[in-house]
Amino acid sequence: MATKSAFTVIGEASAARGQLTRREMVRRLVAGMGAGAAWPLAAASHPIHALLRNDALLDEAEKLAVTDWKPLFLNAQQNESLIAIADSIVPGSTKAQVNRFIDLLLSVDTDKHKKNFVDSLAVFEAEAQKRFAKDFPALDEGQKNQLLVDASATSTKENSDGADARESQAGFGKHFENLKGWVSGAYYSSEMGMKELGWTADRVFAGFPGCEHAEGHH
Repeated sequence: MATKSAFTVIGEASAARGQLTRREMVRRLVAGMGAGAAWPLAAASHPIHALLRNDALLDEAEKLAVTDWKPLFLNAQQNESLIAIADSIVPGSTKAQVNRFIDLLLSVDTDKHKKNFVDSLAVFEAEAQKRFAKDFPALDEGQKNQLLVDASATSTKENSDGADARESQAGFGKHFENLKGWVSGAYYSSEMGMKELGWTADRVFAGFPGCEHAEGHH
């Protein structure tokens, strides 16, 4: 008797309602990646990997759509910065409530990872002020894109300059990679992100197609 693929047919109940819980989506993504594979666009060492395997935490994500939602970890200004940066990195992040999910993940993460995240937001805000005398959310689309393109280019240069450069915690590119890992992990574990990767109500892809967003991301 033929055996069905572990990630081809989803559960009948989920198929009937045409959606998956965050926990179910993450399980299928992990199955599609295979053992030890990296999350789309997030380095294997990124802290989001461990958090996305916490079932209890993923169950809490089902409560994020409430109208009176408030951050558990981020302050109001940090949340606004995250919303703007996330939507610039992966368009659609605001609609997918990426900021809310990241805030939930950070609320149970280590102090070190929390500090690194806040530092990364602060670096982007400082760069926006330095170049345009505005907070990142107040920049126009061209200005936001310019910052992200430069951050991405800086990241590539740092990664090619040797171990000393890669170990620098102050690098603009390193902070960009940190934020990109959080945003991509949160987005591609959402229903919107899953659909972009190929999920439908009755079928889950057997491997990752290209992760390139329709509108492009950095």
